[in-house]
Amino acid sequence: MRTSQFFLSTLKEAPSEAELPSHKLMLRAGLIKKLGSGLYTWMPLGLRVLRKVEAIVREEMDKAGALELLMPAIQPAELWQESGRWAVFGPQMLKMKDRHERDFCFGPTHEEVITDIARSEIKSYKQLPLNFYQVQTKFRDEIRPRFGVMRAREFMMKDAYSFDVDAAGMAESYRKMHVAYSTIFTRLGLQFRAVKADSGAIGGDASQEFHVLADSGEDALAYCPTSDFAANVEAAEALAPAAPRAAASEALRDVDTPKQTTCEAVAALLDIPLQRTVKLIALVAGEQLQIVLLRGDHSLNEVKVGKLPGMADFRFASEEEIRAFFNCPPGFLGPVGIDRSRVRLIADRTVAAMSDFVVGANKPKFHTAGVNWGRDLPEADLVADVRNVVAGDASPDGKGVLEICRGIEVGHIFQLGTKYSQALSCNYLDAEGQLKPMEMGCYGIGVSRIVGAAIEQNFDEKGIKFSAAMAPFSVAIVPVGYQRSEAVKAAADALYAELKAQGVDVLLDDRDARPGSMFADMELIGIPHRVTVGDKSLAEGKVEYVARQDGNTELVAQADIVARLLGKLAQ
Repeated sequence: MRTSQFFLSTLKEAPSEAELPSHKLMLRAGLIKKLGSGLYTWMPLGLRVLRKVEAIVREEMDKAGALELLMPAIQPAELWQESGRWAVFGPQMLKMKDRHERDFCFGPTHEEVITDIARSEIKSYKQLPLNFYQVQTKFRDEIRPRFGVMRAREFMMKDAYSFDVDAAGMAESYRKMHVAYSTIFTRLGLQFRAVKADSGAIGGDASQEFHVLADSGEDALAYCPTSDFAANVEAAEALAPAAPRAAASEALRDVDTPKQTTCEAVAALLDIPLQRTVKLIALVAGEQLQIVLLRGDHSLNEVKVGKLPGMADFRFASEEEIRAFFNCPPGFLGPVGIDRSRVRLIADRTVAAMSDFVVGANKPKFHTAGVNWGRDLPEADLVADVRNVVAGDASPDGKGVLEICRGIEVGHIFQLGTKYSQALSCNYLDAEGQLKPMEMGCYGIGVSRIVGAAIEQNFDEKGIKFSAAMAPFSVAIVPVGYQRSEAVKAAADALYAELKAQGVDVLLDDRDARPGSMFADMELIGIPHRVTVGDKSLAEGKVEYVARQDGNTELVAQADIVARLLGKLAQ
């Protein structure tokens, strides 16, 4: 492709609303253009990147035995009502009515649709296993679309769905998808990690997320460097302390804390470790007040709390509810002396093993020190893991300690079991003629999100650093004086023709522009290999080669440059 025949539109500065590097660079490089909140047009340059990602995804899905189809984006409400998700999926689902006042939604996912296909088309165990996939536009009405394609409302997704006769077959389909996903992200040149995850609104028995590792990632990931354990922090178990609870050694006493309303401030005032403080979090579930106790340096894991008995629909208590029960403002709340008949007390595992700790005194400007279970505070109604793990915690597999990194979720695979097949009567006849529900799995990849995640992992002050597998073009030829020097024009055209003949995706910058401007554009859009053709180097029979990843520059014999490029592209 020649730039004179292409649409290249770059910016020196990103729009002010862009926050993440990927958002800024995709706008600056002209990969995308904003239409509205969370809505982006993929421009010709960006679409080339997106199509390359799609191609690799399709190749590996096909190799894994999945069959491509394409389902409607608009789905009738009846299917979602039948599965029970129409009322519970949440406001992310964009609902609409047609001219006959019938309810529809713009599909955020397609479990219902594919299950409807399977129940009407698959009758016998002889037809199984099957795995269908599509690459299609999805819409989720994000409450706050941000970060460009990383959290857009409309996005491109690959979603696959497997159907098996039993749990063992479903586990094998799941394994194949895990292998396929690992291959996809490896081929795309991404540093990634597969982690145990919560199944969320999709449901099912088990799931794993695939995360591109990046400091800007929204998700915290816990992993053990001395074992294979890895999980999203929301799904990582925090083990109970190995040591038994120490005996009480301090007297119960109130301490004056006139302005200290946080555990950090109280610990600083009393000159004690933050780990000796305990915070109280007031929740409401089933119209009953629920008190959760966490160590001062720990944070609440809402996913874990929601899985406790009776806590599926919990919410945080309002200040009015807190004052009505404690007769005290937030910041000084504690569990000592409260009416336990009116509240359930949930203690995190770590707190249940503490002694001589500090909590709020339930009166303004005071905290209570020297608190001990049994002596000062009746044992908790429920002891559970309700916190996020932190670096240094014991790994749940017992093989070391955890470390924390950040990741961007780009894929998620689920073992659904019979959640949807039972709800939608998706059955098959087994060898004995018995009707049984199909075992299902589902597997999603955020195709458009991968582009943003890849940039978050690979950029510098000059712009994007795409891998060869994702770059809009593999090689850029930048002739200096193309319009003025016949020698430069002839050499550049010959190199361009030879690379094209070899099947290389090459861009010849034949614009009548300053060299610095052309170099800047090629670096900004992330083309991994650049060849500069100029009169000075040609006089020596050479051209200049620059690698975008490391910035290394070298002069290469004009006769050797094609072989050198082909060798690098084959790596």
